Amino acid sequence: MTINIGPVELPIPVMLAPMSGVTDLPFRRLVKSWGAGLVFSEMIASPGMVNSNRKTLKMIENCSEEQPLAIQLAGYDPEAMAFAAKLCQEKGAAIIDINMGCPVKKVVKKQAGSALMRDLELARRIIDATVRSVDVPVTLKMRMGWDDEHLNAPELAQVAEDCGVQLLTVHGRTRCQFYNGAADWRFIKNVVDAVKLPVIVNGDIRNYDDVDEALKMSGAAGVMIGRGATGRPWFPGQVMHYLATGERLAEPPPTMRAEIITHHIKELICHFGDHAGLRIARKHIGWYSKGIGAPSLISSKINRLNSVSDVLNEINKYFCGDPVNLNDVIG
Repeated sequence: MTINIGPVELPIPVMLAPMSGVTDLPFRRLVKSWGAGLVFSEMIASPGMVNSNRKTLKMIENCSEEQPLAIQLAGYDPEAMAFAAKLCQEKGAAIIDINMGCPVKKVVKKQAGSALMRDLELARRIIDATVRSVDVPVTLKMRMGWDDEHLNAPELAQVAEDCGVQLLTVHGRTRCQFYNGAADWRFIKNVVDAVKLPVIVNGDIRNYDDVDEALKMSGAAGVMIGRGATGRPWFPGQVMHYLATGERLAEPPPTMRAEIITHHIKELICHFGDHAGLRIARKHIGWYSKGIGAPSLISSKINRLNSVSDVLNEINKYFCGDPVNLNDVIG
């Protein structure tokens, strides 16, 4: 299953999807530590890069452990996208990914994200400018189309290939579906057949059977996992192992999950500070707790806590029944 994205070789193409507010540096590093093949940053708005927005620059911070890293950019202006791509390359991106799939209203309203699937000429100019601006490979993420009447992903894929894009990812929904209904993995075969580029299947990949079906129906070269990795940062690495060996590894036991959550919170605190780190951690704790039942029980209690030590103690009581040694965790 080996694919090459320029100089980046992926023996087993299993990728962590870019997710706004989720795939920050601590989460990417954690997922990568469990063996994911490639991780993507959360979506970065190109105007924020052009204006050196402090929050935006924080979002592209990266570390050696997560390399190779793909930074995803979104925008509607070819020159701004090209400038932002150059900055991302300078900041350590091994791959630049262009977002033409985000369905969120505030992004679409600015004619970015999946809105570009309604304007293939502008999409072409954005792709061409981005590819020409950097020395690293450029990839593209899209949806099937704007709606069921305009399923033009194969056409956009050909545009991207002509401009020099080196890999495509297709989420098996239209923009108008948002995240409703089921991802249509079978449709992605139309994109696979339209280009010579490697195509990655994305959407609703949450277990081993999903991996098998998504690859079989789409004919894709690999898988990209998004929401299936929230609360389960080990899952992309498990999929890597499964595709390499055929072995389906079990989910980590509660005690190991407590260690993972504790480590994750520590990383969030170090990266964002106590207040912001705890705020971000709450959604992750909710996702983690779904794996062993009663997520509302732990979320409702932990969301009222404002002390890092109190949160960590509560996590260990819930998952292990024993208080954590805080000196070992946050000392």
